[in-house]
Amino acid sequence: MMSIEAITSPSSAPAENQAEEKMNTAETEPYFSLNNLEDPSPSKDEEDNIQLAKNYYCRQSTGIYHIVEVIQQRTNPRFNAIEYYVHYKGLNRRLDEWVDASRIDCNRKVPDGGNPLTNPDDPDNRMTRKQKRMHDEINHVEPTFADMDPATAAMEKEHEQLTKVKYIVKVLVGEYLIDTWYFSPYPDQYGKQSQLYICEYCFNYMKLAGTYLKHLDECHLRQPPGNEIYRNANISVFEVDGKKQKIYCQNLCLLAKLFLDHKTLYFDTEGFFFYVMTEVDRNGAHVVGYFSKEKVSAYGNNLACILVPPPFQRKGYGNFLISFSYELSKIEGTVGSPEKPLSDLGKLSYRSYWTYVLLEILGNFCATLSIKELSEMTSIDSHDIVSSLQLLNMIKYWKGQHVICVTQKNLDEAIHSEHFKHPRLPVDSRCIKWHPHPK
Repeated sequence: MMSIEAITSPSSAPAENQAEEKMNTAETEPYFSLNNLEDPSPSKDEEDNIQLAKNYYCRQSTGIYHIVEVIQQRTNPRFNAIEYYVHYKGLNRRLDEWVDASRIDCNRKVPDGGNPLTNPDDPDNRMTRKQKRMHDEINHVEPTFADMDPATAAMEKEHEQLTKVKYIVKVLVGEYLIDTWYFSPYPDQYGKQSQLYICEYCFNYMKLAGTYLKHLDECHLRQPPGNEIYRNANISVFEVDGKKQKIYCQNLCLLAKLFLDHKTLYFDTEGFFFYVMTEVDRNGAHVVGYFSKEKVSAYGNNLACILVPPPFQRKGYGNFLISFSYELSKIEGTVGSPEKPLSDLGKLSYRSYWTYVLLEILGNFCATLSIKELSEMTSIDSHDIVSSLQLLNMIKYWKGQHVICVTQKNLDEAIHSEHFKHPRLPVDSRCIKWHPHPK
C-alpha cells in the first residue's frame, strides 16, 4: 500500500492567482452550498445543543436518517447561520457534507454500536437487511479500522486526520458545475472557498467569477501542452511531461484530488508523464480524463493515478484509459499493473477490463494457456490475472502452481455475468503514434 504523505500547500499560488486579489475588489464570492434554498432558520437551541466530535442522527437528502459524527462548524455568510460538517458513519467520505442544524436530530439517542443506517418510519429505527445491503452497495460502505491490519489502519487514521474536512463544495470547470467529493490541498486562500472557478484548458483556479471571465478572454491554450499521441475521430490523447509542464500538471493533480481520496501526488510531478484524454471540437480539446505514469517505476506500475471527472463518467472513458495504459506497455514490451491501493471505483473499472480481456482470449483460444503466456499476450501482471480468474472460478491451485481450468459452461456463465462488459470505446492501437522513452 502506498504511504500517505503529509499534505502541504505549494509555497505560492500561480502568478495569475496572486494577482487576483487586486482585481474586482467590489465583487463578492457567491456562496453555493445553500443556493436556491430558503433560509433554514434553525433555532438557537438546536445550534447550542450540537457539539463537535459527537454522534447524532442526521437527515440525508434522501430522507433517510443516518448516524453522523460532527467534525467542524462554520458560519454561512449568506444567512449568517451556523453549518456543521458531518461524516456519515460507515459510508464513503465522498458523502461528507455541510448541513444546517435543522437536519440534525439532537433528541434521538444514538445507541452504542448500533446500526448506523435507520429508517425514520420504522419504529425500531432499523432498516431491513435488504435495505441496508442496497445502501451499502450504492454508497460504497467502507471497512472499519478494526477490519484492517495495524499498519494499514495507522496510515488510514493519519490520512483521515489530514484530509478530514472538505471546504470546497463545488467547482465550475468549463460548462460544468461539479459537486466535489474530497478535500484537496489548494493554497489556503483558495482551499477555504466554498467554490472555485477552474479553466478547463490550463486548470488555473480562481475565487471570483469576474477574474474567471477575464481569464477566459486571455487564455490562449486550447489543448493540453504536450504531444498528441493518439487521434481517432474526435478522441485524442496527449502526453504531457510533468517536468516540462509543472504548473499545468500540479493544477491537474489538485483538481483530481477533489474526486480521489487516496491521491498523494500534488506538487512533485517531475517524475511522471500525464496521458490526458480529450474530446475535440471546433473550440478546442476538452479534457475528459487522464492517467499518470511514473517515468521509472520500481514496482513495474504502468499507471499511478487515473481520473474521469463526474460529468464524463459512464461513457467508457475510464476503461479506455486503462486499456490505453496496457497498449503502451505492449509497445514497451513490459508487463504492468496499476499502483495500489485502488479506489472502490478503480477496482470496479480494472476488474471489468481484466475480465473482458481474459475472457476474449480464453473464449477464442483452442490450445492450453499458462498464466505466464496470458501475461505476455496482454501485458497484465500475473497476480492480477490470477485474482481475476479466481473470481470467475476458472483457476485451481494444483501441485504448487495455478492451473487455468476453463469449461464451456463456466465460460458461458462468465460471458453472461455482470463482470463481462464490452468496452464502449475501444482503443484502436493503429492510431497510437508513440515510442518508449529511454530509461
